[in-house]
Amino acid sequence: MMFDFGFNLMSTVFPIIFLLFFAVFIAFAVSILVKGFTQYKRNNASPVLTVNCTVVTKRTEVSHHHHHHDSHMHVSTSTTYYATFQVESGSRMEFAVSGQEYGLLVEGDRGNLTFQGTRYLGFQQM
Repeated sequence: MMFDFGFNLMSTVFPIIFLLFFAVFIAFAVSILVKGFTQYKRNNASPVLTVNCTVVTKRTEVSHHHHHHDSHMHVSTSTTYYATFQVESGSRMEFAVSGQEYGLLVEGDRGNLTFQGTRYLGFQQM
């Protein structure tokens, strides 16, 4: 009798726990998509601005990705490049830039930064 009760309890609780985890996962995924779409729309609605600035710092962020394929583990990495610009008022803005742009930017360079919201559009050195 005790075994049947435990088995019935697990067969009842497990699907509920599974559904809760699945619902949380779906809610998390939807929130990420909504946030990304909202930022995309906000950037598109923002004016394109060009300001005088100085490149103050650069940094990279390396991500490691583990993939399983045909019982083999594959590891890949990706690098995201960032540059921080300081405008004449002293405010700083950091943007994700391409690897090519990252290589061309030098800390201390002065020039014109063009951006739209949080979207980096380019830097012209003076």
